[in-house]
Amino acid sequence: MQPDRVTQFGNSTVQHGPLNGRAYLMRLDPEDCPRIVSRLERLAEDNGYTKIFAKVPAGAAEDFAEAGYRTEAVVPGFFNGEESGLFMGRYFADWRRVPANAAELRDVLRTARAKARPCAGDGLSHPKCGLPEGYRLRKLGPEHAEDMAALYAEVFESYPFPIHDPDYLRGTMDDDVHYFAAYRGDAPAALCSAEVDRDGGAAEMTDFATLPAHRGRGLAAHLLARAEREMAAEGLATLYTIARAASFGMNITFARAGYGFAGTLPNNTNIAGGLESMNVWHKSLG
Repeated sequence: MQPDRVTQFGNSTVQHGPLNGRAYLMRLDPEDCPRIVSRLERLAEDNGYTKIFAKVPAGAAEDFAEAGYRTEAVVPGFFNGEESGLFMGRYFADWRRVPANAAELRDVLRTARAKARPCAGDGLSHPKCGLPEGYRLRKLGPEHAEDMAALYAEVFESYPFPIHDPDYLRGTMDDDVHYFAAYRGDAPAALCSAEVDRDGGAAEMTDFATLPAHRGRGLAAHLLARAEREMAAEGLATLYTIARAASFGMNITFARAGYGFAGTLPNNTNIAGGLESMNVWHKSLG
């Protein structure tokens, strides 16, 4: 199935398509309110989508709440460290409102919270153990896109964005997405990205992937710490992630790095071959 496409509704950015069976309001220009609410509804109804997922500033949330959206996660200071960001959902099918594996997700979250550590004094992550011998961290550029795409294709059977496509990865680099890798020898063993929103003063820490042969070495924690340092140097106020809610490893990684839990997005994202619920975690650098 083809990846969902990204389009503009006025000055706002929307991703939608059958892969995720949803419309995702990725970036809202408040000047598009309230008209965008009805436009999203028509988009979902015309295409048979079962969910609309919207990331909105608190000041615009009332327009969505009045249209039947419910708040699923809240990130304080999401916008420039001042205004909260709300992750809101509206459903067009009852089955999508509640995860089928709710007990499993509670266990993952309980385990992650039990392993949580407070932020360090500088707000950055500091992995408990050093980088394993033989590995090195580096920031990536367009010349690495082929290797990146190959790794992502091996790790993920499906993904909400076409990260298996080298041209797509190069394009995102031009759009302020920063990629980092843990290398073993001449090839990447693990990857992550930081997707920067300059206007909002935030970055999404995302696209974590580790090849099976290199798992269990804490590479994701080291990549997160490396990416955080760069985001702090860029002067950003808030970091967040939308992590697979059933993944013990990723939820523990963010909890140990001092991120706070913001909420769960039920049946939200097609990743690794199926529709999964996602947990939102956040950290302030201010």
